[in-house]
Amino acid sequence: MAVLDVSNSHAAHRKFVKRAMATPLLHAEREMTLARAWRDQADQKALHELISAYFRLVVSVASRFRNYGLPMGDLVQEGVIGLMQAAQRFEPEREVRFSTYATWWIRASIQDYVLRNWSIVRLTSTAAQKSLFFNLRRLRALIGDRPGHALSPKAAREIATKLKVSVRDVEDMDGRLTGGDRSLNAKPVEDTDSEWQDLLADDTPSPEDQVILSDDADMRRRRISEALRTLSPRELTIIRERRLHDEDEGVTLEALGKRLGISKERVRQIEASALEKLKKLLMARGDAPALGYDH
Repeated sequence: MAVLDVSNSHAAHRKFVKRAMATPLLHAEREMTLARAWRDQADQKALHELISAYFRLVVSVASRFRNYGLPMGDLVQEGVIGLMQAAQRFEPEREVRFSTYATWWIRASIQDYVLRNWSIVRLTSTAAQKSLFFNLRRLRALIGDRPGHALSPKAAREIATKLKVSVRDVEDMDGRLTGGDRSLNAKPVEDTDSEWQDLLADDTPSPEDQVILSDDADMRRRRISEALRTLSPRELTIIRERRLHDEDEGVTLEALGKRLGISKERVRQIEASALEKLKKLLMARGDAPALGYDH
């Protein structure tokens, strides 16, 4: 079943809410019958009747998130998605009312939508941070710390204790909830042509720096290639397999020893000697750090 689009207009949203509130609720037995018909027989009519009866539940849950500045129609639509997910996963044998089960999915879907869209800055999605985001304002009101004013240290400590997060997390989240996003096109000072984005530093290398970095990288590659040519065939094989391998970890000492017909301890000795030879040669040219040698 396609997700209902209730976000196109205010009129469409009002029509949806009116229809949702007019649809009668289901008795527990009817819920189970419809849920089994959908799960066991993929009965589309049963699914439609089941979720239609609980559109009012979607509207009720969505209304609790109106204060986050997002369109009510979008919140309702996300709630409908959660409702349909609940219908897909509901197990009648657990003897839990579908409405109870669906409430969790509806709330989770709407909360995820709010977290994705409330700010252009991505909010963390850990359980603790979600709880802090959605409960901070309520807890401030409960303990008498006035919203709209700076969060007091005492209130921050009390909220941190209740939600089992750090005081720093509480203070950071409060700043984000009260500060909101600032447009980069806004003027930092009135009567000026400059914008906030004009004050941001550009950390990317300039074209000149990029050319220099590219030239330096090419020079290092040439010098490393020249240094490798000073190694004997056996030394070169060991260095390539152990240090220049495509995989995260090179070939083991034991595997190389078997291939070369020597002990793994002898492989280690040859590797150390070859690395020292390369290090001295490259250090004389100022390139040893490029290979990342630590010995």
